[in-house]
Amino acid sequence: MSTLAEIQVNVQPLADRVLVEPAPAEEKTAFGIIIPDTAKEKPQRGTVVAVGPGKKDEPMTVKVGDTVLYGKYSGTELAYEGKDVLIMRESDIYAIIG
Repeated sequence: MSTLAEIQVNVQPLADRVLVEPAPAEEKTAFGIIIPDTAKEKPQRGTVVAVGPGKKDEPMTVKVGDTVLYGKYSGTELAYEGKDVLIMRESDIYAIIG
């Protein structure tokens, strides 16, 4: 099963917005305890799948394929090709994970 990051996305975000595919929620704790669906936390990490052109005087610093950290309530959830994605401003992204 391929992720959106591995296939061509036909969505072009506008201005300083990015399209992020959230990482899957954790299934187990570090000690091996299985987490039920009702207790899973919303992930705060994901992969950038599309990037807008940026603003006139502010070029984009993230690029497609970057793994990023973002705020818990950042972005707007969308369903695209059967997958849940987030569209958010680049300023909602806290860090790029190397």
